[in-house]
Amino acid sequence: MIIKLQNSISEKDKQNIINTLLAKKYKTSEVKTQSGNYIVAIGNYNTDIRTFGKLKGVLDIFRVPDTYKFVSSKWKINPTEIKINKNISIGGRNFTIIAGPCSIENENQVTTIAKHLVNNNIKFMRGGVFKPRSSPYTFRGLGLKGLKMFHQIAKEYNLKIITEVMEISQIPQMYEYVDIFQIGTRNSQNFNLLAELGKINKPVMIKRALSGTIDELLQSAEYIFSSGNEKIILCERGIRTFENAYRNTLDLNAVTILKEKSHLPVIVDPSHGVGIRNHIIPMSLASVMAGADGIMVEIHPIPEEAKSDGQQTLNLQEAEDLYNKLNETVKLRNKILLHL
Repeated sequence: MIIKLQNSISEKDKQNIINTLLAKKYKTSEVKTQSGNYIVAIGNYNTDIRTFGKLKGVLDIFRVPDTYKFVSSKWKINPTEIKINKNISIGGRNFTIIAGPCSIENENQVTTIAKHLVNNNIKFMRGGVFKPRSSPYTFRGLGLKGLKMFHQIAKEYNLKIITEVMEISQIPQMYEYVDIFQIGTRNSQNFNLLAELGKINKPVMIKRALSGTIDELLQSAEYIFSSGNEKIILCERGIRTFENAYRNTLDLNAVTILKEKSHLPVIVDPSHGVGIRNHIIPMSLASVMAGADGIMVEIHPIPEEAKSDGQQTLNLQEAEDLYNKLNETVKLRNKILLHL
């Protein structure tokens, strides 16, 4: 169960709650996040939780049978909305479009895409500067220098940056230049990195592992939350299956299941999910109807010249077509929901 403590609770009252739980054979863990102080209690499921609700300093109490406690919808029924600033947020009633290149390559590329995004009223730009590549001989990103350039141009165009972090040591170097940290599929179960990102006060988007289950994704998110960071976004980006007609299998089942199991926003990445340019738009629209809170898609002025993942990248005209269709599909989804 989760016990939410009053902000003004004394150490004496907190210790009394812990001692009472220990006496009932519970294992306890204290968790402090940006939004509250909690005690997670694991153990005796037969106890009447109202016993603990009467203790001094307890604000609320929730029975959560899931092994992932904080990211479960069992204790937080309403969907989480993550505020980036006073005007921009992800989740809730918002549908978010995130677009940008697989890799940040040069100033001209970033500026061209930034202008394109602003012209289409898109607030978030993705782009990798530290690239985990299967081959050590392929382009692995411009590193911190590229991130600083990316940040400067994004700031000029009032765009928010999402980019991947690969190591704990990169977090402090990247912190002032990043709006949303991305955990890539290969690091989805790098628990030390996840726990360290739980100590920061910026949103984290975590991608599903290559062959990861839904529960494993939620457990990974729990590492971040239980370490102190409630600002978490889940990303379905396709999983590896036996099918070889496309890059990955985009699991849209996961969207509806994640929305049922968790209160966190769910973003879909159809670029990696299918990996073939011609199929990005229909799978993006299908993601909307499955209930996604947003789409993250790869775009490039000339995909054929991209240094990475050009085969799954839309050119700017195709991207604009996608945005228009996404907006119309979101309107349709909202209209259908009104009549359910």
